[in-house]
Amino acid sequence: MPTRCEWAAEPLMHDYHDLEWGTPVHDDQRLFEFLILEGAQAGLSWATILRKRSAYRAAFDGFDPARVARYDDARMAELMNDAGIVRNRLKVRAAVANAKAVLAIQQERGSFADYLWAYVDGVPLTGAPATLADVPVSTPLAETLSRDLKKRGMTFVGPTIVYSLMQAVGLVNDHTTSCFRFAELTGSASSAGRAGQAHG
Repeated sequence: MPTRCEWAAEPLMHDYHDLEWGTPVHDDQRLFEFLILEGAQAGLSWATILRKRSAYRAAFDGFDPARVARYDDARMAELMNDAGIVRNRLKVRAAVANAKAVLAIQQERGSFADYLWAYVDGVPLTGAPATLADVPVSTPLAETLSRDLKKRGMTFVGPTIVYSLMQAVGLVNDHTTSCFRFAELTGSASSAGRAGQAHG
């Protein structure tokens, strides 16, 4: 068995940890998916969200922001009756508001990916934590990004949620140094040379 980050102890987490978490994402639809799922997680466990992920994809049109941005009150009411997702009215409304903000960012910056990756100059930051206790819950950079997303009309994008997003989509590599994925994701000198910058 490979050595993984401590949080990925249960089997449900293995594929997510091994194949997704910390892997750079540049596709707008997948970035929007992570944005919504990280917001949905607030107050819950990530395992809960992973179990509901396929239901979320079905309920939110594959996380196509153009479609989600058009959801009206009737559609949001339908979502509140969908037992497959987290039935929280504020989180459902946040998904729609955030989709509209993503579309505006795409118009302004070309893509949501370009907007997000500009915060790290296009190169993943490397946290290099020795243990799970060394992994921060937020950073000054996450706070800066959070403020800008809020200015753009997004909700459920506080610094902790935003930092979780950054970790998930590979803006920062916070795999612990003993984890096999840490070495895989820090194979380039340019990434390794920026160690510690994710911590502000």
